[in-house]
Amino acid sequence: MIDAITRSHLRLVLLVTVLFLTACATRQEPSRAPVELPAEYTRTGHLAVSDTWWKAFDDRQLDRLVERALDDNLSLRASYQRLRQARAVADRQGAALFPSLDATAGAERQETDNTETDTFSAGLSASYEVDLWGRVQSVSEAESFRASASLADYQAAAVSLSGEIANTWFQLVEQRAQLALAESQLETNNKVLTVIESRFAMGQNSSADVLRQRQLVSASRERLSNIEGEAGVLQHQLAVLLGQSPGQGNLPEDDTLPALPPLPETGVPAELVQRRPDLQQAWRVVQAADRDLAAAISNRFPRFSIEASIRSQANDAGDLFDNWLSTLAGNLVVPLVDGGERRAEVRRSGAVLEELIQEYGQAVIVAVREVEDALAREQQQRRRLQSLNDQGRLADTTYRQLRNQYLNGTVSYIEVLTALKDKQDLQRTILNTRQQLLTTRVALYRALAGSIESAKTPENNEV
Repeated sequence: MIDAITRSHLRLVLLVTVLFLTACATRQEPSRAPVELPAEYTRTGHLAVSDTWWKAFDDRQLDRLVERALDDNLSLRASYQRLRQARAVADRQGAALFPSLDATAGAERQETDNTETDTFSAGLSASYEVDLWGRVQSVSEAESFRASASLADYQAAAVSLSGEIANTWFQLVEQRAQLALAESQLETNNKVLTVIESRFAMGQNSSADVLRQRQLVSASRERLSNIEGEAGVLQHQLAVLLGQSPGQGNLPEDDTLPALPPLPETGVPAELVQRRPDLQQAWRVVQAADRDLAAAISNRFPRFSIEASIRSQANDAGDLFDNWLSTLAGNLVVPLVDGGERRAEVRRSGAVLEELIQEYGQAVIVAVREVEDALAREQQQRRRLQSLNDQGRLADTTYRQLRNQYLNGTVSYIEVLTALKDKQDLQRTILNTRQQLLTTRVALYRALAGSIESAKTPENNEV
């Protein structure tokens, strides 16, 4: 008889051990992204990329705008509230790891025809699920990873916002510079028109020359109107990014584009994975899915919970705590038949995990591509800007020579007009290319940037 009991106990211990090891086997760190990263980028500089990367442009107005946006942008504030929600959910789920304790108190009066009976009660009750297979711990860890993902998402939104501010500001500054250039070109074209009209009055020009120059003056006025309209739209966009209504942005006045900073140090692609908040967000989501899978597997095993209570009841409040009734109970719930529901949930959770791993891998290689694209575009735009500057100098020299020859009567006006148009077109193109070069550098900084730490960053505030 004793041997039979001993064998039964051994079988029970063996079963529990197997189940425990099976549960532990679910708590594996998910594999990293299924991609192979290159050893280095095609180009690199020497200056380290700061989290406050926009300060590399040495533009005080831009610095102020970014700081205002990080404080007041409404979309970023909404992202901050989503982070608070995620952390609250994580705290709520983490509470399941600890026992719950409730206090009760009551008073009751029963009246009959001749008597009144008072009953007073008080007590404490506690309950706790023994996390044998790590299910509760896995669910808690999943929510903690999601909270970390929300923090990374908030930081990625801050990086994106700072990039939008920089791009919009540079576009606005370029439009203001284009406006100043258009006004100068209009003034030049009006002066040339005066000369043409004077020569026409003296019979030295045809009426067609006057009409062509008047057309150029009219086109210059139209360009001024278009630039003013585009500048107004950009001001509205910038005001909204600052969390203000259009027309109330109180934007600084500046029409000079900053110089392009030296090329930053790009580091190696493996560092990018650890630095970029959007990649960290994607990885935290993968880790949360891994914990969800562990919880789904553990959910197939038995659950054991303990409940305890202590209670006192009396007809007089003074006697309430004289007599106590205590109970202690253990509950074991063993899943037997569920039609394959739990097994299907395990398969679903596993497929979700694999999907997120693949998406994470895609995000990693896209991030590397963004750095390489920015490097390639900047190199191409540098060459283009150098070529445009050379063309601009040649166009200016050509125009001056043709203008002198025209005044001496050796060339026709149409050649002067063509040279003037070429020169002015190149001036506008050079300004636009300088802005595009700055925008490309912003893209490079955003591709390399880490998290932005500021007074508003949740790590520096009580959430």
